[in-house]
Amino acid sequence: MVRYLTGFQPTGGLHIGNYFGALRPAIELQEKGEAFYFIADYHALTTVRDPAVLREHVRNVAIDALACGLDPAKACFFKQSDVPAVTELAWILSNVTPMGLLERSHSYKDKLAHGIASSHALFAYPVLMAADILLYDSDVVPVGKDQKQHLEITRDIAIKFNELYGEVFKLPEPSIREEVATIVGLDGQKMSKSYGNAIDLFLPEKTLRKKIMSLVTDSTPVDAPKDPAKSAIVALYKLFATPDGVASMEHDFRAGGVGYGEFKKSLFEVMWESFAPMRQRRAELEADAAFVEDVLADGASRAREVALRTMTKVRRAVGISASRD
Repeated sequence: MVRYLTGFQPTGGLHIGNYFGALRPAIELQEKGEAFYFIADYHALTTVRDPAVLREHVRNVAIDALACGLDPAKACFFKQSDVPAVTELAWILSNVTPMGLLERSHSYKDKLAHGIASSHALFAYPVLMAADILLYDSDVVPVGKDQKQHLEITRDIAIKFNELYGEVFKLPEPSIREEVATIVGLDGQKMSKSYGNAIDLFLPEKTLRKKIMSLVTDSTPVDAPKDPAKSAIVALYKLFATPDGVASMEHDFRAGGVGYGEFKKSLFEVMWESFAPMRQRRAELEADAAFVEDVLADGASRAREVALRTMTKVRRAVGISASRD
């Protein structure tokens, strides 16, 4: 059976980009194979320094994912830090990872360009990601187009390790959803918590409306034709609306006579309606904290079993005692 793996960053509530780029594909894949989904709290330490905030983010991501349809009966759902073997594997993999491989990471350079402080953890981020993937013998990793390089780095590290120590790791394959490869944010750039342009999934109605109305637009007059291909409004509308609805908005853009404010109102309405069932489920989960904790604990137990099998092979291969649990 094919094993899929996806991680969710607890750097705040899940946003629209997380949903279409990772969460929805993950929910679809849990019907097709063996799914391992984790909350990447170790990764979040590169930017979240308040322990209370991190714990709250982890809880919110767990609730968001379950509310959106992640089924713990079909997927192994757990916190990254509940399987400490991942950090041991990251250290072992660091010993076969060339510096040049990390220096070429687009993500590292991009984060520095957006003002995130440089650190060893940020630089070595792809090694921990490789450990996340290789620890669970993952076959397929759904990634956004911008994350494809990290998967390639993981494969390069696995190949290097296998060349030195024998065939220990399988080589994972990426699964990229091209139609939603990049979700634009409020400023028209890639949506990201790090860039401050994200739209969270479960914002209150007034907050969501205000966010949508703040979408950056140009100064084209109301009466003038507008190019829908260059509009963040249209790009986001396509994620929620029917094909006929999208065609109608694109027609109105080209025809002129409708202002950006009206288009933003249409975007808000379709977005608010689309997530209504999930908002109801989220409210139910908020009131049942024990259920969420039990889901993560059960998932961690299952994940540790798989991790132990992998680490037994890894320790034996590199010459470290394989007797530890």
